[in-house]
Amino acid sequence: MSYTNLKLFALSSNQELAAKVADKIGIELGRSSVREFSDGEIQVNIEESIRGHHVFILQSTSSPVNDNLMEILIMVDALKRASAETINVVMPYYGYARQDRKARSREPITSKLVANMLEVAGVDRLLTVDLHAPQIQGFFDIPVDHLMGAPLIADYFDRAGLTGNDVVVVSPDHGGVTRARKLAQCLKTPIAIIDKRRSVDKMNTSEVMNIIGNVEGKTCILIDDAGTICHAADALAEAGATNVFASCTHPVLSGPALDNIQKSAIEKLVVLDTIYLPEERLIDKIEQISIADLISEAIIRSHEKRPLSPLFEMGHK
Repeated sequence: MSYTNLKLFALSSNQELAAKVADKIGIELGRSSVREFSDGEIQVNIEESIRGHHVFILQSTSSPVNDNLMEILIMVDALKRASAETINVVMPYYGYARQDRKARSREPITSKLVANMLEVAGVDRLLTVDLHAPQIQGFFDIPVDHLMGAPLIADYFDRAGLTGNDVVVVSPDHGGVTRARKLAQCLKTPIAIIDKRRSVDKMNTSEVMNIIGNVEGKTCILIDDAGTICHAADALAEAGATNVFASCTHPVLSGPALDNIQKSAIEKLVVLDTIYLPEERLIDKIEQISIADLISEAIIRSHEKRPLSPLFEMGHK
C-alpha cells in the first residue's frame, strides 16, 4: 500500500531502528539533518516538504538523554512551522521515566515535566514502549499509545523451549510483579519475587534480601524494565537455580553494566532494540530482538485510524 501523505523521520538516537521501520512500512525515511554547533546548540533541518503530511519522528531519549530530547523539541517546532498536518513522536524509550513521583521532599517529577514540554512544543500523539510506570500516560493530555515488549520476549523463550513448570519467571523487585506475571502467563510458568531493599545513600544500588517462591532446581527467567539485574541473577544461582536467563525491554546498560553482566550468573540477556547498541556493546551474553515489526504496525494503524488495541494484547508477537 502507498502512504503518500505519511512521513517518517529519524533523529540521532536510533537511526538503525528507524530504517527498519521505514522498510517494514514500505516508505523511505524523510530527509533531515541534525548538527551541533561548537557551543553545544543543536540545529535541525528538514530537507523536503512536509506540508499537509502526517509526520512521525522516531527518537529514543536514551543517552545522551538531554541532547536527544532537545532534538525532538526542535524538530517538532520545525514541523509545526512547516505546516505538518499532525506530529507524532515515536519514543521507544522514554527517558526520565523513573522520576515519576516525589520519593523524597523537594524532588521534581521530571517525567511530568518532559510530558509538558512535548505537548507545549506541539506533539499531537506519543507512541512509546514499556514505560517504567504505566501511569505516566496520565501525565499527557494527548493520546499515548503504550506498546508492550513482553510478547516479543515471550516468543523468544517459547521458541527456546523455556516453558512450563520447570521454568520460573522472576521479578527482581515488587514493582515488576505485573510485568513478570504477564510473561509467566505467556510461558505458562510460575513466578517468584526477589524482595530487595535499596540503599538510601547510593543511587542505582540495592541489596538482595529474600527470594519469595521456589527456584531450586529450576530454570529462571528474570524480567526487568531497564535496571541492573546481575545481583538478582547471582542470588538465584546461590538459591539453587540451575540456569538463569534475563530479559529487559530497554538495554540502558549504564556504567559498569556490561562487565557486571559478563561476570554474573546470567547465561543470556534478551533485550529489544528500543535503544541502539553499537557492535562493541553486543557481547556474547546479549541477544537483541528487533521491535521494528511492532512499531511499524502501530504507525500504520495510527495513520489509517484503525484501533491499536490488538497490539497491546499479550498474544500479539
